[in-house]
Amino acid sequence: MATYPGKDIEREASCASCAACDQASLTAAEAAAAAWEGPAARIVAVEPESPADDAGFTPGCYLTTVDGEPLRDIIDWRWLAADDVITVGYIDLDGEAGEVELEREPGERWGFEFDGVLFDSVKLCRNACVFCFMRQLPDGVRPSLVLRDDDFRLSFLSGTFVTLTNLKPEDEARIIEQHISPLRVSLHASEPELRRRMIGKHAAHGLAALERLLAAGIEAHAQIVLMPGVNDGDALRETLEWAWERPGINGVGIVPLGFTKHQTALHESFTTPEAARGVIDVIAPFQQRARAERGGPWVFAADEFYVNAFGADTPARIPPASDYGDYDMFEDGIGIVRSYVDEFEEVCENGLAARAAEALAARNLTARYIIGEAMQPFLDAMIANSPLAGRLVPLTVRNDYFGGNVNVTGLLTASDIAPAIKAASEEEEGTRQLFLLPGVIFNDNGVTLDDMTVQDIENAAGAPVSVVSCNPCDYLPEIIKLVQDEP
Repeated sequence: MATYPGKDIEREASCASCAACDQASLTAAEAAAAAWEGPAARIVAVEPESPADDAGFTPGCYLTTVDGEPLRDIIDWRWLAADDVITVGYIDLDGEAGEVELEREPGERWGFEFDGVLFDSVKLCRNACVFCFMRQLPDGVRPSLVLRDDDFRLSFLSGTFVTLTNLKPEDEARIIEQHISPLRVSLHASEPELRRRMIGKHAAHGLAALERLLAAGIEAHAQIVLMPGVNDGDALRETLEWAWERPGINGVGIVPLGFTKHQTALHESFTTPEAARGVIDVIAPFQQRARAERGGPWVFAADEFYVNAFGADTPARIPPASDYGDYDMFEDGIGIVRSYVDEFEEVCENGLAARAAEALAARNLTARYIIGEAMQPFLDAMIANSPLAGRLVPLTVRNDYFGGNVNVTGLLTASDIAPAIKAASEEEEGTRQLFLLPGVIFNDNGVTLDDMTVQDIENAAGAPVSVVSCNPCDYLPEIIKLVQDEP
């Protein structure tokens, strides 16, 4: 599934999702920043011998302004602090506010590191999207997972998709002035009534804002969440024609509807070969025209369409790496399979796969790599025809936590992984197994989507586990090292 809570923005969103700060625990600087009438950027590190260090700044202080202008986010900081002489407003550790002039040599860094990228609150979504994944989550998840942001700044900084339906005139003016581009925009449909039915009463506002931004030179990557019988078929063709006529839209990514068992309105997506191939067939003429006129396919189908359409034959049918360029839409599930397949072929050709297999065989170990059901059809076939056959054995885990059609590795939770490891240990009793968890299932704080750590998983599974990369070029050397470190 490509439409899911973005783990990469949890840190930025966490403050907006908590109820209130405990005022009694605040430092003097924190209390003063909380009482400040504008946003304040908390300093978490200061580079030694930098202008910030020379001026006496230390972690825990705050910056409030640059040349009298408020600091709302890291974009403001980069924009306002571009000169070599600036005046910054601050709050020091004693809670005292003031201003100081800073000067730097050309090319020198100011030396500040801030806590997150947003210094004010996250801009929230005001839509009622019928396919919203965050409204399909089970009860009791941590607040940051259900925080529905629709913040153009995170679109630019973190690659999240926004509808632009909450933009105010001053937001548009700022985007144009600071050239906050490219943005990632949720398009879904171009026909006004269809778009309104899909995302709610503010749909027209978002589309009009996109038109104005494009006219002003702002570029965008567009995303379409595709729903069977809603915005596919002729509606998809119409939307792609609309986007093609606007050169500022650099590309369009199409992801299938994702749904969980924690709702009752959505029941199907493009999981059958016929349905998935139908989408691939619709976009093929647009890709052909784009390759001829713009030097690349321009419109991309998420990997799920190819996996569902071709199963074990996916590697032979998915587009080549040249189609994906710099893999700009990687985080949307576009190009991950191609990247993985190419890396797997590389490690087979350069001998790394053979060395990993030999290392495992020398210790009589079998590496059990945790994956979601989406990868199984083609990955099993690839490994069976490689030097790793019999030594790297994927442990496919069904996602019962979310249910529905959620089947990608990145959305696996400990509550499903731990029982699978426990069962594999019991079924293969006497076989030495090395259980490997892909790092993508953990956030920056080292917890899964259901708030469990590696230690929690080990305790529940009754077996040791190791966290490794998601890419063969990285996880095979990690496997070799783990084997060498085995007692």
